[in-house]
Amino acid sequence: MAAINLTPELIISALNNVILKAFVLYVSSAFLLPILSVLQERRIWKSHLLPSLSPFGLLKVFLFNVIWMGGTLVGGLLLIPKFMLGKFLGFDCQYEAHLVERITGKICCLLFICPKVEIRGVENLPPNDGSSPAPIYVANHASQVDLSVVYSLGRRFKWISKDSVRYLPGVGLIMTLSQHIFIKRTGKNKKSISNLFEQCDEAIQSGLPVFFFPQGTRRMSVRLPFKDGAYKVALDNESQLIPVSIEIPLTCWNSLYPLCLLWGGSVDNVVLTVHKPIQAKKGMEKEELKKKTYDAIFSVLPLVGEEVKEFKKRK
Repeated sequence: MAAINLTPELIISALNNVILKAFVLYVSSAFLLPILSVLQERRIWKSHLLPSLSPFGLLKVFLFNVIWMGGTLVGGLLLIPKFMLGKFLGFDCQYEAHLVERITGKICCLLFICPKVEIRGVENLPPNDGSSPAPIYVANHASQVDLSVVYSLGRRFKWISKDSVRYLPGVGLIMTLSQHIFIKRTGKNKKSISNLFEQCDEAIQSGLPVFFFPQGTRRMSVRLPFKDGAYKVALDNESQLIPVSIEIPLTCWNSLYPLCLLWGGSVDNVVLTVHKPIQAKKGMEKEELKKKTYDAIFSVLPLVGEEVKEFKKRK
């Protein structure tokens, strides 16, 4: 049996082949992983008190995620040279990465959800001036739609996201370039939680807002209680809390939008309501702040799903 002569040229060729295959696999996953996103969204809407997603609705969810992952992938790859150069020259591409997120989110919303995101209470938005301590945005979390529509607020912020998101094609890349905050939800995560608070404090003190979904997970049919994280950060930094209500029409996926625009059909827009800021001060109770933001957020949202059932029982 002849021995293999491992020349430098052969090794480089093999490495290039492996890198190319890995890159192709990574890119192609932007067309495969959206299937999992469809299953997740379908489960959220799978309630006898909610409209189940139609085949057309499932297709829209799939294409929404393909554009979301594909758009952030292209934008992220274009920013990698600047990111690498910045490692040596002392700058980053956080702002440009946020622009990629914002543009991609708006495109996804425009193509598949509604032609316009209606914003109420614009006067309650804090100035985008980088002042310290920066505010903390808190909002209800019902659907994947939330992630795209909040960019219509026109504000830069850091997300709090589960650690597994960083491995999604495109999305994980752009969130890493934006230096969002990742947290491990399972296992021994005390260090992860500690890092979460440290990174939040650092961002807020540098004038960059943080965006929390304090329910911790998505639910359309139930109003889950708020968790403590956002309120601990707000009290530690004496930041303003900005409650935001996200009202998603029950027809958002199943409607014939954007095709219905061809014959002048009507479309229900997503509505964001920005409530008056709530100032957190040391000495206040987290439960008090949670109740104030919870009441504000759900004060303008219609009852849906299990909430309708409970409301009828009370009557």
